[in-house]
Amino acid sequence: MRRKGDRGEDRDDVEAVLDELYTTAPPDFVGRREELAAAARTAGRMEDARLIRAARRPTLAAWASNVLLRSEPEEGRRFLELGQALREAYKSLDTDAVKTLSEQRRRIVAAMSRQAAQLARTAGHQLSNSAQKEVESTLQAVLTDETAAGQWGGGRLKSALSPPSVLPGASPPAPGTGLKPPRTTPESASSQTAVREERAGRRRQEQELARARKAAESAGRRLREQQRAQTAADTVLRRARDRYGRARDQLYAAEQKLKQARERLHRADLDRQDAEARHAAVADAVAAAERSAHEAEQEVELLGGSAE
Repeated sequence: MRRKGDRGEDRDDVEAVLDELYTTAPPDFVGRREELAAAARTAGRMEDARLIRAARRPTLAAWASNVLLRSEPEEGRRFLELGQALREAYKSLDTDAVKTLSEQRRRIVAAMSRQAAQLARTAGHQLSNSAQKEVESTLQAVLTDETAAGQWGGGRLKSALSPPSVLPGASPPAPGTGLKPPRTTPESASSQTAVREERAGRRRQEQELARARKAAESAGRRLREQQRAQTAADTVLRRARDRYGRARDQLYAAEQKLKQARERLHRADLDRQDAEARHAAVADAVAAAERSAHEAEQEVELLGGSAE
């Protein structure tokens, strides 16, 4: 059980609360923020309440980007690793390599942007075209800018991010220029050392490029698998909703029939009670008539005996 004054656990609590808050849809953000801040105040955690109250509502695109990271943390981690590998590889690449990585980057960003839009729809919010572009811009920034990657990795974006105006590797040296090792002479030991360092650096860059390509392909495969799983889940959900709708209609019809049957039963019961009342009245009348007839017969017999 947490001890009063344990600031480490208090900090964990407020961090978890803020993580939840920034995956709350923007229309519900303010109400949820006030609810969480009030709970912290009631618990006596005034500093936590202040931090929660200071949270600012994210834009729809920023919220979708936060949800994308939180819904698939492993995919988010791999995407951040891919961005780091790409930024390192972009520093010194030839034209063909930059072109290949740029194409991979565009495909992955487009796929993840669609996934963010799907997550938003599942939560009941449709991204507009401009919001969709802001999500794509954010993901581009994550891949190309270390600061943006750190902001998205925190999962608490308040607004969309923008990539640098000049992307790393956007203007690589022309083939045959800027990438050749410096000219060396047998007499220059320092030049030979520079050549070896240049070659080692190129090998490291090639290794980084290979790892980046492999990571991009792996991320693309996993994303496609997740999209297929999402499509299957959508189908199952749609069918379940259809079955629920039919069952609800059947229940409504059955309830209507039951209501009608109860009304008929009530009317029949009233008719039965009325018939029983009439039957009792007739029975009483018959009994009274039988008594009168019996008394009349007795009187006839009595009068007849007197006449003799």
